[in-house]
Amino acid sequence: MAANLSERVQHEIRHLPDPLLKEVLDFIGYLAHRHGIDKADTDPLKTAQERSMRKVWDNQDDEVWNDL
Repeated sequence: MAANLSERVQHEIRHLPDPLLKEVLDFIGYLAHRHGIDKADTDPLKTAQERSMRKVWDNQDDEVWNDL
């Protein structure tokens, strides 16, 4: 089933323009981070960005979004 789901996702994204593909890629990274999935090929620039953005992402006002 996972292979079929993966194929469906690949099929759906084939027709998206580059700006939307970038959003999809960012969202995949967010999901992986949120669920503690470490990727061996983590981009060091992205890691640095996460450290600097932690204050923006992890704040009391946005806690409501953590349970979605």
